Amino acid sequence: MATPETPYQRVLLKLSGEALIGDQGYGIDPAVLDRLAGEVVEAHRSGVQVAIVIGGGNIMRGESAAARGMDRVQADYMGMLATVINALALQDALERAGLQTRVQTGIEMPAIAEPFIRRRAIRHLEKGRVVILAAGTGNPYFTTDTAAALRAVELDCDVLLKATKVDGVYDADPMRDPKARRFAEIGYMRALNMGLRVMDSTALALCKDNHLPIVVFNLADSGAVAAIARGETRGTRVRDMEPEDSVRWAER
Repeated sequence: MATPETPYQRVLLKLSGEALIGDQGYGIDPAVLDRLAGEVVEAHRSGVQVAIVIGGGNIMRGESAAARGMDRVQADYMGMLATVINALALQDALERAGLQTRVQTGIEMPAIAEPFIRRRAIRHLEKGRVVILAAGTGNPYFTTDTAAALRAVELDCDVLLKATKVDGVYDADPMRDPKARRFAEIGYMRALNMGLRVMDSTALALCKDNHLPIVVFNLADSGAVAAIARGETRGTRVRDMEPEDSVRWAER
């Protein structure tokens, strides 16, 4: 259960497929996998139950393929299969690091993974296993961000941790605008109305409707997952705020 040392009992970590590329430009970098496994191990050892949703953009992104003329539904299913490849690679890295894991998928493929069954996933988490959730929701037109929000709500997670390449949510692209300001906290409605790239709008609205806080943080920030689980301030927190369009800016 949650303690003062670990205010979150159960977290869902959303990883992009691109996070696995490293310096290769494509595919999966084993060194990146090992580093990610270390991050999850540190959080797990602090007593936090960890579920993970992983994307497939390092191999195949359905929306991008559809923009180039491929049938959208076919492309999305291919993207879902890419997430399964990533999930199996992450499972291997986590188990080599000493954790027990289970992969569950939104599309049934019993030779390599369990189907997603909510009660079974919760039981795995309660037994101390890391549950890796692949193949999105199992439906085309839904992103892995939406899958992460949905699974986090279904599994009664206390927070959704969105790993990115920057240290939070900004009012402009910090890579292009040196005057961009980072939010320390922002309300769901303000984020939606500003069109901020927290998560896609479907995912963000789902979190809002179910009062699920989101912490957006830099995956390159060593120990960030465990630190956030301990209640340390990292990145940007998206949550219920009064009034709904409130913000709190990070110190420069």
